[in-house]
Amino acid sequence: MQIKVLGARGSTPAPGAEFLRYGGHTSSLAVAHDGAPFSLVIDAGTGIRGLTALLGGRPYRGAIMLGHLHWDHTQGLPFFGGGDSPGSKVTLYGPEQGGGNDLETVLSWAMSPPHFPIRPGDLRGSWQFAGLEPGEHEIEGFQVLALEIPHKGGRSYGYRVSDGRAALAYLSDHWPTGMGPGPAGLGEYHEAAVRLVSGADIVFHDAQYTDEELPARGYFGHSCPGYALGLAEAAGAKRLVLFHHDPWRTDDEIDAIVARYRHAAIPVEAGVEGTVVDLVSG
Repeated sequence: MQIKVLGARGSTPAPGAEFLRYGGHTSSLAVAHDGAPFSLVIDAGTGIRGLTALLGGRPYRGAIMLGHLHWDHTQGLPFFGGGDSPGSKVTLYGPEQGGGNDLETVLSWAMSPPHFPIRPGDLRGSWQFAGLEPGEHEIEGFQVLALEIPHKGGRSYGYRVSDGRAALAYLSDHWPTGMGPGPAGLGEYHEAAVRLVSGADIVFHDAQYTDEELPARGYFGHSCPGYALGLAEAAGAKRLVLFHHDPWRTDDEIDAIVARYRHAAIPVEAGVEGTVVDLVSG
């Protein structure tokens, strides 16, 4: 399995000289089977634009999975040239919305006039919109576990993606203190989170706030590095990537956060736009 980090920021893009090394685009990962083109994208933040260049002029044929429908995870959709293309064939998955509203309809509340010139259904190529219920799914040849995790402002999923040899866990927007303080006061290691992360080869986890910022800012619905590391260690994960960086977090500040965890029991790094991970279990 190969993973490309297309965007690692949270909430809003972060342009400027202080944000160059870790990148300014919002959350998006591209995933490929070994030796194959990228065929699965997790979240469609502004970072998804970068996938177009990796396609070598070919239209995108694959799936996109949204963890939830906040702007910073969907705003890249109409600017993803490989998907908005006459030859594309895209299935867009996201949490089943309920209440009689399908995924395409709910997306159109933010992506339609007068807020935007086109609607999701106006994207070129062949697009299908499918709500996912929690549970196990097969998508583009990957085994995908989708489970609901706490986050404010709409139904949110974490994902576990496996090719049968290695597994990645993705919890980009996660509010574990919403379920209680947990063993370290940073949030509960609740059942869904543990199941998603258990034994994963790599974990991409929300680290928008520092541990010290969490008491004052955690109510926005996010997490911190100390929680992410505690969860990863408790669940037996092998590698942790701190993800969904606060838009005000400078490169130097992220360096300092990573340095703080250099003696952790598992490798801890921060998500860097453009990074490629070749993932093989063991």
